[in-house]
Amino acid sequence: MNRMNSRNVFFLAAAFATLFVPPLLMAQKPPAVSETQGSPPTVAAPSWQWRRGAYWAQFDHQLLVDFGNLARFHEADLQLGPPAAGQDRVVFMGDSITQGWNLQEYFPGKPYINRGIEAQTTTQMLVRFRQDVIDLKPKVVVIMAGTNDLAQNTGPMTLEESEGNLMSMAQLAAANGIRVVLCSVLPSVHFGWHPEVEDPAPRIAALDKWIKDYAAEKEYVYVDYYSVMKDEAGGLPDKLSMDGVHPRPIGFAIMAPLAEAGIEKALK
Repeated sequence: MNRMNSRNVFFLAAAFATLFVPPLLMAQKPPAVSETQGSPPTVAAPSWQWRRGAYWAQFDHQLLVDFGNLARFHEADLQLGPPAAGQDRVVFMGDSITQGWNLQEYFPGKPYINRGIEAQTTTQMLVRFRQDVIDLKPKVVVIMAGTNDLAQNTGPMTLEESEGNLMSMAQLAAANGIRVVLCSVLPSVHFGWHPEVEDPAPRIAALDKWIKDYAAEKEYVYVDYYSVMKDEAGGLPDKLSMDGVHPRPIGFAIMAPLAEAGIEKALK
């Protein structure tokens, strides 16, 4: 191709480009909004972004800097040291229900360690399970978790995801010679800190059935708080709870002998 023909082809291509470039540029610009149209529609936030205030701002910040909150018990775990010879150390792993359980009051003189952290989901517990359970070398771990999964504290979760996390914690414990006690999720019909979550009772019942069946399959101990504490609606009655989720002292008094029986069975 000679120089003249090349120049003609170049100018011809440029001419065609001018026909198509403006529409392309216009397609990338957001459409103008007329005064009669009003503001463009906003995209709704995910349903779990309901929380407001300083507490949840700190909670969300914690998820970013230390998702499992390993810092919470880091120093306490180091100071605890290994169990004494012949000691039947037990670690209670859980959320605020476990955290609020005064183990020394309900199990006086027992070498029971509380590793509950408020608002945590099973996903967070799994992250800290090695530090807060395995490294403490207990004979038994008592796992009670799932309420905050259903309350969507770290975002929407399926039952299968909760089950998988519980399964992983149990497997990690068993692989390290720690006997497993799996507990039912306490009954509830309402999460006051997340009212957008509709009646969780059926999902709690379904998760508890899975925990019971899984414990039987793997020969772990299952502790059933659910069936002895629920009311006719599948919730936690006022006499046992201050808010339909967290037990009163009378609620813990019901749970304590059930937990003790489960621990004794695991030790045997």
